[in-house]
Amino acid sequence: MQKHYLLTPGPTPVPENVLLEMAKPIIHHRTPQFMAILKEATDGLKYILQTKNDVFLFTSSGTGAMESAVTNLLSREDKAVVVRGGKFGERFSEICQAYGVNAINLDVEWGNAVAPDRIEDLLAKDKAIKAVYVTLCETSTAVVNDIKAIGEVVSKTPAVLVVDVISGLGSVEFKTDEWNVDIAVGGSQKGLMIPPGLAFVSVSKKALAVAETSKLPKFYFSYKAAKKASDKNDTPWTPAVTLVIGLVEAIKMIRQETIEGAIIRQRKMAQAIRAAALAIGLELYAPKAASDAVTAISIPSNIDGSKLVKTMRDVYGVGIAGGQAELKGRIIRIASMGFMSQWDIIVAISCLEMTLKQMGHDLVLGSGVKAAEEVFGG
Repeated sequence: MQKHYLLTPGPTPVPENVLLEMAKPIIHHRTPQFMAILKEATDGLKYILQTKNDVFLFTSSGTGAMESAVTNLLSREDKAVVVRGGKFGERFSEICQAYGVNAINLDVEWGNAVAPDRIEDLLAKDKAIKAVYVTLCETSTAVVNDIKAIGEVVSKTPAVLVVDVISGLGSVEFKTDEWNVDIAVGGSQKGLMIPPGLAFVSVSKKALAVAETSKLPKFYFSYKAAKKASDKNDTPWTPAVTLVIGLVEAIKMIRQETIEGAIIRQRKMAQAIRAAALAIGLELYAPKAASDAVTAISIPSNIDGSKLVKTMRDVYGVGIAGGQAELKGRIIRIASMGFMSQWDIIVAISCLEMTLKQMGHDLVLGSGVKAAEEVFGG
């Protein structure tokens, strides 16, 4: 018998009370009962996003909502700045390319945050730029970007700011309205603690006005259709009823802890992971812009990072993530988002120590756990 621990940056553990709510008999979505549930869900998302803007839900992965933020805002040959500092920044660029949008790719060395003045320079040089796409937390590199500073830059221009908050929402500080974010793109399977399959966007009045001139094809992800239904506490298409019910239960947990309390808890877990990594002789991959939602740790050249992840998962039942693309086998990623506590982190660090030791890494067993405990006990 083996107990499993999940510390991947999505999906994340789903609380038992959320699972139990989703296990109840399903209800029809075109009823007053579900409309009340949907309103509670959207109101809760507004609380977490810290916005008064419209929030639209979609039955899709987060990528579907990312696509919606392109197709509803732009037309063919429109110009958009896309910050590419990892796999998910690159995804925005790929979506733009698929729809004939002229993506001005702002490449950032992986492991670093984008400098807001680079965005400012591009906007100053080309007044025709209609949108700026950036990630809050780049999951592939565990980097957090300074959205507040970027929002100040973009808000002074006609361009709209679109932020992928899928990995960061509920785990790191994010203030939609205060930071001048026009569209925030989110997903269900990370800090919001429910299974994959639900995506959402918050859309500002500025973004809705820009959307009026968009000529790209859209149907399922149409903001016009979503808003028409949302104004009646409804959805244009059949929603993921069970996931929406689960989301309401998860939001209740977040409200009870408060969004500020949840962020503090996850920040401390991330600090413990970083302290433990350094204590066992490892290096942080993104020390200057480390996210509190997920931590990327560089693996020594004599250790097979992919085998490390596989051994922890398949032999010991502790799931973490490896690197993607050029970072495959070179880093590991340990999440601290959503329904996790200090004890999950202690178990993960202990397993990491044991596995590294078996693979030939020179360390003193317990040193990483000790460093983590000191963070939690401080």
